[in-house]
Amino acid sequence: MNVHDSERLAGLLEDAGYVRAESDVADVVVFNTCAVRENADNRLYGTLGHMRPAKDRNPDMQIAVGGCLAQKDRDTIVKRAPWVDVVFGTHNLGSLPALLERARHNNEAAVEIRESLEVFPSTLPARRESAYSGWVSVSVGCNNTCTFCIVPALRGREKDRRPGEILAEVQALVAEGVLEVTLLGQNVNAYGVEFGDRFAFGKLLRSCGQIEGLERVRFTSPHPRDFTDDVIEAMAQTPNVCPQLHMPLQSGSDRVLKAMRRSYRSERYLNILRKVREAMPHAAITTDIIVGFPGETEEDFEATLEVVRQARFASAFTFQYSKRPGTPAADMPDQLPKEVVQQRYDRLVALQNEISWEENKKLVGSEVELLVAEGEGRKDAETHRLSGRARDGRLVHFTPTGAVDREIRPGDVVHTTITRAAPHHLVADTDITGHRRTRAGDHWEEGVRPKTSGVSLGLPAFGAPPQQPAVQQGCAC
Repeated sequence: MNVHDSERLAGLLEDAGYVRAESDVADVVVFNTCAVRENADNRLYGTLGHMRPAKDRNPDMQIAVGGCLAQKDRDTIVKRAPWVDVVFGTHNLGSLPALLERARHNNEAAVEIRESLEVFPSTLPARRESAYSGWVSVSVGCNNTCTFCIVPALRGREKDRRPGEILAEVQALVAEGVLEVTLLGQNVNAYGVEFGDRFAFGKLLRSCGQIEGLERVRFTSPHPRDFTDDVIEAMAQTPNVCPQLHMPLQSGSDRVLKAMRRSYRSERYLNILRKVREAMPHAAITTDIIVGFPGETEEDFEATLEVVRQARFASAFTFQYSKRPGTPAADMPDQLPKEVVQQRYDRLVALQNEISWEENKKLVGSEVELLVAEGEGRKDAETHRLSGRARDGRLVHFTPTGAVDREIRPGDVVHTTITRAAPHHLVADTDITGHRRTRAGDHWEEGVRPKTSGVSLGLPAFGAPPQQPAVQQGCAC
């Protein structure tokens, strides 16, 4: 979500007359921050410290800090780093150009933090980073009260976009050659709560299936509490919705889940996974897990390991609990010692790596369709491997030989066979059996990245919107 916000900020600045710097020397440097974990705080202030000499050398250079950490720390940022010129929060992304101008005019820091959303970010222009894959927000904010999470305090309550507006943005991206979209929401499958339709997300997935030229649809991140059978059916019945599901677990202990206010228990969670696999046997399911939540016992942690064994995740994002001031969990008793958390974390990672490797080995010999990616994973100098994502989201390094139609570019589609597995990726060292050149690949080769205008609010509607005129500009990278 922060990456997509950064695309919006880049679009705003371009419309205001800025161009992306060709080197490390810039007139304006913008930090879009996260506050989910403590190391984000440390990294920001450390990086701002490294910026001080550059600011001293060029006093006219402007430094802006926005996003969740700015929303949390507010004017503390300019107190700790007085060489910062602009501070803005999560609710007023659109104010950045005006704040830069105000800081220049007044020759002092401009700090503006709003308590509620000014405009939905989708009404702002966006300079997309990828020629072939695009982020599309369906909502912002979250109505949950998880005790470990600071996001609702910084992003606010859930605000939903109207379906017609979402589909218009998807259509605009496809018109520019984009093959894949990822629908974004802090709690993406709660979509529709604001206008009273609990089946809205399933309808949205089906409507995406009607957009000609849209080859892949993904979404992140759902919440087990709101995950319905209707969404599973929509995934299984809509051909361009990928067989991939990222479903945060957080803990396998029912006692810890209750302390987290996660409103589901391990049995409910595993039952969702069972239904998904019944409908889509080859679906790749990934998750988030927190280790060391306050009061977590060895028995609680063993319960998490047991759920992981049963769930057979393709991969997992594993985190050591990070105390966030202002959240209920930060004041809970029985905060665990670092050495205990680290030991449990290492055990969890070892187990998940073992499972990931076992699951990946099952795919050796299978044929896969890959959307060729830019900057994904390692490249082998001897084999000249390229990388791509399978429909289930797995990363595959492949050898670009065989049925190749001229050069293979990011954004093209290839078919190949898996020859080897590793815990975090797959390898295809046989000849590819098919290569389809795409408009997205053409645009990547030409240095063109999509530039989408803001989409205005509309009335609730489902179905493919009318064709939107495409705006095409050269890459500002």
